[in-house]
Amino acid sequence: MKSDVRILELRSRLNQANIDYYVHASPTISDGEYDCLLNELLSLELANPSSFDPNSPTQRVGGEPLDSFSSVRHAHPMQSIDNTYTIDELVHWYSKLGKQVQCVCDPKIDGVAISIRYEEGELVQAVTRGDGERGDDVTAQVKTIRSIPLKLLGDFPSLIEIRGEIFMSNSSFKRINEKRELNGEQLFANARNATAGTLKSLNPKVVAERNLSFLMHGKGELDWDKQPDTWINFVEIVKTFGIPVSDKIISCNSAMQIQKAVEAFEIDRKKLGFGVDGMVVRVNSFVKQEELGATSKSPRWCIAFKYPAEQGRTKLLAVDWQVGKNGTLTPRATMKPILLAGTTVSHATLHNIVEIHRKDIRVGDDVVIEKAGEIIPQVIGFVLESRDGTQKQIEPPESCPNCASPVEQEGPKLYCVNPECPAQFREKVKWFAGRDQMDIEGLGDKVVDQLIDAGLVKHFADLYHLKSKDLFSLDGFAKKSADALVEAINASKNRGLSRVLSSVGIRLVGRATAKTIVRKFSSLEKLQHASLEDFIALPDFGRITAETLYKAIHSPQGVNLFNRLSDAGVNLQSKTPSGVSQEFSGMTFVITGSLELWDRKALAEELENRGGKVSSSISKNTSVLIAGEKAGSKLQKAFNLEIEVWDDEKLADRLSL
Repeated sequence: MKSDVRILELRSRLNQANIDYYVHASPTISDGEYDCLLNELLSLELANPSSFDPNSPTQRVGGEPLDSFSSVRHAHPMQSIDNTYTIDELVHWYSKLGKQVQCVCDPKIDGVAISIRYEEGELVQAVTRGDGERGDDVTAQVKTIRSIPLKLLGDFPSLIEIRGEIFMSNSSFKRINEKRELNGEQLFANARNATAGTLKSLNPKVVAERNLSFLMHGKGELDWDKQPDTWINFVEIVKTFGIPVSDKIISCNSAMQIQKAVEAFEIDRKKLGFGVDGMVVRVNSFVKQEELGATSKSPRWCIAFKYPAEQGRTKLLAVDWQVGKNGTLTPRATMKPILLAGTTVSHATLHNIVEIHRKDIRVGDDVVIEKAGEIIPQVIGFVLESRDGTQKQIEPPESCPNCASPVEQEGPKLYCVNPECPAQFREKVKWFAGRDQMDIEGLGDKVVDQLIDAGLVKHFADLYHLKSKDLFSLDGFAKKSADALVEAINASKNRGLSRVLSSVGIRLVGRATAKTIVRKFSSLEKLQHASLEDFIALPDFGRITAETLYKAIHSPQGVNLFNRLSDAGVNLQSKTPSGVSQEFSGMTFVITGSLELWDRKALAEELENRGGKVSSSISKNTSVLIAGEKAGSKLQKAFNLEIEVWDDEKLADRLSL
């Protein structure tokens, strides 16, 4: 069939594009062209389910969220590397190796160590370092990273574990922190923390969106008759498999050459576009590595030279409190401008009030600034001898700097309790309209900005009073597009109470929590009559979540919010049809494969409406696996665990279709 031929052609072209970009650093197609080809392939695969391939480039978008990580023992321990911070210590280490030992210098990427296992050329498992003996299985997350091949090329061995570093570019890190700041979330201190946090996300789609990268730096278990005898040869051969490797490797035959390589690279590393905090120096010969052996913690045949972080001294002039989407108040330092790591710095993060008081930082202090990972500036301390008594202690604000509403502290964080705070509102409307919230097609970020700037939307309910003619003055709107947006907004009125609760920005109330609430309280009226103890009694509810929900429902702003939405015609009842039983209460379902009668998202919603819980991974707690065509490994695991399996026919029977 023509479609099958085109599918194979697209997969080959996209895989080659990844190799060209990440391995050979020679891109052959633009990002836009790549996305177009990927979308075409996805459409063809959806139309031809028999062509499913777990190694297709389309599988990198990320699957359903996971319930938890499983712990995996490494076939060979992932030891850490000893660090050194001076050239003298580095030269001393080399002197203990013996005479004229060839070594290799390789950039030490500031990321997260990972071990990726390939069997018969296919990626089967990816595990974090953990404690060196055991790590977390993050296979689903790693498969979304485009620089990591899902299937090896060429004459690969039957088994090979590639060890390396997953990292985030400076540009991606900046973009993510800007988004977190807008959302009122605590900023990542550096790109490494952002990478670690991303890999720890139970939702692989989050990983796919953050553009992580990978470079190899080591090896684990091997089953390879033609295994190379040196690290340099190993790197060159593995590169032909499609594995990304560093192009900054330098071979050295003396302590002097190592010193020159390390000192020269200190300047070059700042041009790479991602965090590198040192150089790893290793013995090139694998035989010599075996001879030198290892201690209980680290190998003796390599060492990491760490570069010092660049610091500067300046004066703290003021501290401003910025309000994010969820009402979080984040302190930002304004300082006398200083040149640091090649850029002029006048602002820095102070994280939170607890951190400020722990460091005893005061306005008027001479402070020490450091660029964490050479990207984000942060205040790491003050200069004691510069204090003269004029400095002022930094106190948390008692009211929101934007709307003057009360501020509450929860742990180290401060929150504005006003759900209608103007500083939060713009970002909240964008969230409200999102695909997984009220799902208002056409109401993107740019349109939200236009509506608010024009004064047309000052409250969520204002959206539902918009008329087509109101939009004609906005950029990009004519009658047809205006009619379409108004129609989409009106269609969202019937999403149901669960969607509304998760969309209006109540802190700690996401989609899963909202569904739990609505299973017990199927209307706004029932919700308003519930007590705090009723909320605490809900499954998986803690006191903090219960108190937050109770305040949001009963505060004057909350009462006004839901009254205005109701008056605008928004349905504040559960979408679960009356008379639908809770027959699946207490049951956990996993859905896999292609189903003939159901869209997966719609099926999950139907099962939840009937009291069930839908999970993405099989465990001993799974009640039923719903398996369509191409069910894969989950079906085998269900058989092994003796879990009940439903096919399309059994599913239709149980749902009385």
